[in-house]
Amino acid sequence: MPHSVRSSRLSIAALAFSFALAASSSTLAAQPRAKVEIGKTDIGGVVSGAKGPEAGVWVIAETTDLPTKFARIVVTDAKGRYLIPDLPTANYSVWVRGYGLVDSPKLRAKPGQILDHRAVPAPNAAAAAHYYPAIYWYSMLKIPPARDFGGSTDIPKNITREIWLRQMNNVDCIGCHQLGQESTRTVPAQFGEFPSGREAWMRRIASGQAGALMINRIAGQFGGVPFKYFGDWTDRIARGELPKAKPPRPQGVERNIVITSWEWHTDKQYLHDLIASDRRNPTVNAYGPLYGSPEYSSDNIPILDPKTNTVTFFRLPVADPGMPETLGPPLHISAAPKIAAPSAYWGEEKLWDSRANNHNSMFDKQGRLWLAANVRAVQNPAACKKGSEHPSAKAFPLELSQRQAAMLDPKTMKYTFIDTCFGTHHPQFGYDKDDTLWFSGGGPVVGWLNTRMFDETGDAMKSQGWSPFVLDTNGNGKRDEYVEPDQPLDPAKDKRITAGSGTYAVMPSPVDGSIWYTVGTFAGQAGFLRFDPATGLSEIYNLPKNGYGIRGGDIDKNGVVWGSASNGSLVSFDRRKCKGPLNGPKATGDHCPEGFAFYRYPGPGFAGEKTSAEASYYTWVDQHNTSGLGENIPMSTANLNDGFVALKDGKMVMIRIPYPMGFYAKGFDGRIDDPAGGWKGRGLWSTNGDRTPWLMEGGKGSKPRAVHIQFRPDPLAR
Repeated sequence: MPHSVRSSRLSIAALAFSFALAASSSTLAAQPRAKVEIGKTDIGGVVSGAKGPEAGVWVIAETTDLPTKFARIVVTDAKGRYLIPDLPTANYSVWVRGYGLVDSPKLRAKPGQILDHRAVPAPNAAAAAHYYPAIYWYSMLKIPPARDFGGSTDIPKNITREIWLRQMNNVDCIGCHQLGQESTRTVPAQFGEFPSGREAWMRRIASGQAGALMINRIAGQFGGVPFKYFGDWTDRIARGELPKAKPPRPQGVERNIVITSWEWHTDKQYLHDLIASDRRNPTVNAYGPLYGSPEYSSDNIPILDPKTNTVTFFRLPVADPGMPETLGPPLHISAAPKIAAPSAYWGEEKLWDSRANNHNSMFDKQGRLWLAANVRAVQNPAACKKGSEHPSAKAFPLELSQRQAAMLDPKTMKYTFIDTCFGTHHPQFGYDKDDTLWFSGGGPVVGWLNTRMFDETGDAMKSQGWSPFVLDTNGNGKRDEYVEPDQPLDPAKDKRITAGSGTYAVMPSPVDGSIWYTVGTFAGQAGFLRFDPATGLSEIYNLPKNGYGIRGGDIDKNGVVWGSASNGSLVSFDRRKCKGPLNGPKATGDHCPEGFAFYRYPGPGFAGEKTSAEASYYTWVDQHNTSGLGENIPMSTANLNDGFVALKDGKMVMIRIPYPMGFYAKGFDGRIDDPAGGWKGRGLWSTNGDRTPWLMEGGKGSKPRAVHIQFRPDPLAR
């Protein structure tokens, strides 16, 4: 940790203590005491400041007495009252955090205790800004003016302003890390001294097993220009520049949140995601364990039992133990088997060693876990290639598969390999009688697995299929011979497309059985793609120009698709609003702009931009009111706002994880443990997914945390 950062933390702690001492000398007796009723498993009280009750601040209770580090967080009501419910028996450190404050002294308490707090006002703007979410700092990054694009400057000619904004939002660095939190807005002292911030950033992003990729992206595709802008950003912050905007405290329903967190992985390896239930039937796995997906970092998946607060691990096997690690070319370019340059935190130590590379998992109706995970190396078997008798291989042979599939039965812990010819990324179950499991990440094809058939036969090859994306450009309603993506339209034929960089999110429709995807996330035109399993035909809908990028997405109960746009907005597309034909020679992507709508995320934007700088990674729709906010609520990860955001009644609800600072998720899930249990019987689940967990609050030694998010009727509900 840099000396300046360490010193600032010590000074804030000292100030907090001195303010607490000052507060103890001034009585609050003149203020009427608000009443808080607690039970034997609760901690409650009142948070007061110099001007009276402190509304909309967090009270955090944390313990290390349980099998894993545990914390529960609530928000004070309009009278400064708080109630932390249902705490496991343990000794807790309890303190107050809020905007405009610095952390109060940590007080020792146990369940069944009334504990009042004296809030500590921030002594200056810098001390207050220390607690701001990353977006308030990241939005200070300067964006090149429009005149600098087009080849007139050192920005490569093929890089448009829209591409720059997309890559600075939810695609490149910020697609793996939260930029703007303390560890990224400062430069580690371990790297030494540099003439400028530009050189410091060149050294910084070369670190670790993803260093080569990051250098190639910025120095290669972008000609090294972003180094200058990132360097200028951290140089200005080092000189004392502060965010111009200030975050609001939680309001309304945001004060009803109860957040529970558990440490549940290692301090060196990250998690991509977790799964809690079947998104179609959210009572599956009620009160059961949570399963993590460690992606490139490890083959050990963590399993959290929230009832006992214990963490265990299951090591994912591969069918070929001699296969190479899933790192590096030809397909896995996000990480390498060797470090590019020493880390400021781990030096020359190699941290990631995965072969299974489990990206995401899904529960089925029986409570079994289906994983997007490797079972072998990338070269496909003959059954997938040209000359095979498999119907899909005859139509479109495949040579490589970047990731396959597997199934884990939690009752027996039996692990079954499922070799797929197509690549896998995000799996989702459809609503058909075959319980078809659909995958994104298939490159030029859509891939699926008939799980009913697989259960009956155990034959992965017989149970799978795939198809290229073909537009009905001749308009006859059926799939015909097609021209290739680089060929002009032929009025007698259809048209195959590659959908930019391919499919990213996958969204089976509960309305008509169609399968939707977000596409063009990393290259090409961004938008939504629809595949009809009945006809084998696809439809493509490009985002309007002001959208310029998309990442994760989901579908609601009405068939409307939602996604995390790169312009700092939640975007929706409603096919029912299209006015023109959905097939034919003009239905090639730009034929339904009227189907799109954008909803601005909270937080400030870059200077001169009307949009938010929020870099949302994924969007998920709570179809079944697992959160308590209502049915059919679209929600997004708020990756720079330390949490999530939900669109309810046309307004954004901020779901912030205030501790540890730096929370960054790549997805989430919902589960109903008890339909008759009120707010306590339901909730959202997620995990910290930043590839460098040691960059969040706590620094080196910090571990990813699973979080449970619940909305109670009011801030004092028990």
